[in-house]
Amino acid sequence: MATLFHLALPCVSISKTRQFYNDVLGADIGRSAVKWADINLFGHQMTFTECGPFKFDSNSYNFNGDILPSFHFGVILKKEDWNTVLERLKSKNVSIVSQVKFLENKTGEHQSFFVKDPNDFTVEFKCFDELSDIFNV
Repeated sequence: MATLFHLALPCVSISKTRQFYNDVLGADIGRSAVKWADINLFGHQMTFTECGPFKFDSNSYNFNGDILPSFHFGVILKKEDWNTVLERLKSKNVSIVSQVKFLENKTGEHQSFFVKDPNDFTVEFKCFDELSDIFNV
């Protein structure tokens, strides 16, 4: 079995969070209750718990001339899946915060796009030209 990742995050509205991850991103909803839900994001477990307003104060940073949020999470997809998700989001008129190619012509070259979920979390979707470059320097 491949190792899976689990991430637990607060949310403002569990119903809006379920709707975004299920209806917009196409992720399956797992176990859930009135105030929490498990989301299957490409095989990884995310648990959202409704807690009301919250705030993460974090500065953005500059990476090769692009400004990125220091607090974000996401998934690495195969190119065809990455394109499918991007087209799905565009067809649903989801605002793409940015779409960038990083480390062009270098080890680790990859493309990313970022979207905001209903809780104002930035979610990144990336695809590498060479999967073996994910951790190579």
